[in-house]
Amino acid sequence: MAAPPGVDKGLAARKRRRRLGMGEMPTRRHLLKVFGGVCVATGLPARAAEFPSGPITFIVSFPAGGSIDVVVRSMAGRLQEQFGKAIVVENRAGAGGVLAAGDVVKAAPDGQTLLAAASSLAANPTLVKALPYDTLKDLQAVALIFRTPLVLVVDPKLPVHSVAELVALLKQKPGQINFGHGGPGSAIHLAGELFQVMTGTEMTGVSYRGAPLALNDVMAGHVALMFADAGSVMGQINAGTVRPLGVSSTIRVPALPDVPTLDEAGVPGFDAVGWTLICAPAATPKPIVERLNAELKKAAGSPEVQSLMIKLGTIPVQTPAPAELQKFLAAEIDRWGDLIKRAGVANTL
Repeated sequence: MAAPPGVDKGLAARKRRRRLGMGEMPTRRHLLKVFGGVCVATGLPARAAEFPSGPITFIVSFPAGGSIDVVVRSMAGRLQEQFGKAIVVENRAGAGGVLAAGDVVKAAPDGQTLLAAASSLAANPTLVKALPYDTLKDLQAVALIFRTPLVLVVDPKLPVHSVAELVALLKQKPGQINFGHGGPGSAIHLAGELFQVMTGTEMTGVSYRGAPLALNDVMAGHVALMFADAGSVMGQINAGTVRPLGVSSTIRVPALPDVPTLDEAGVPGFDAVGWTLICAPAATPKPIVERLNAELKKAAGSPEVQSLMIKLGTIPVQTPAPAELQKFLAAEIDRWGDLIKRAGVANTL
């Protein structure tokens, strides 16, 4: 209804709103004050361009010296140049990566605390009985850095020189031969479980706080064999302190051209390749996640980091977008979960 002549239209409109219980219409200044206050209260940057406001910390889920740790530390220098802020790398090993992931889940969702996770991140939802977080709901995948082919290595004193000879020995001594691994749910643990399932053999797993400790015991003869990251075991292979029998990928590893794939060596269809994924707390704003994805992709694609990854025996990856990576993580949880169930170790931790 139009206001009578001579009556202030704004005053009439305000009276109608009060009759309807609508109150005053917020002004632009009022809206800016309210939503600006939200940004301040949460401590989140209003725009990705303002990110980061301080140091970025990477929580690495395994000990120093492994491929993940070495590559993340190499990327840290590039990221420090790109962001103009300090980059901190902390190793938080234990419980197959559960401790590190749990710390990142509880961190402020500001993109400044990130998880550098291995494929155990996808195994733990099936392996761990009471996981203290929901992997897909509480974490956002940000960038895939590299894939990790594994090498089956044995103590040189073990009287086997091929996969066929190893399988024969394991069948002669079911459960009597140990294999080392870097923690429950790690790629090297699950590769050992998959090997037993696919060859009809039985071994006893020995868990260590990280692959380097397991490798030390293989060289010392305390455990007979293990699956190891190709890069982390190259020096020992060249020195003859361990003997390689096969690689876990479906293609040969360029750094080990004379070592057959397990598929070639008599375990048809064997494929167990790990990966390194950077994640953030799930509530991290999308613009910040997207900027992190772009910056991590740039750092990982630098010539020196690419060269290092190849030297370590890993397979560099051009990371997909975060939305695609979240789907990838969901698919990996299903894939590794099926293997864990087949191996009969679901909910054992």
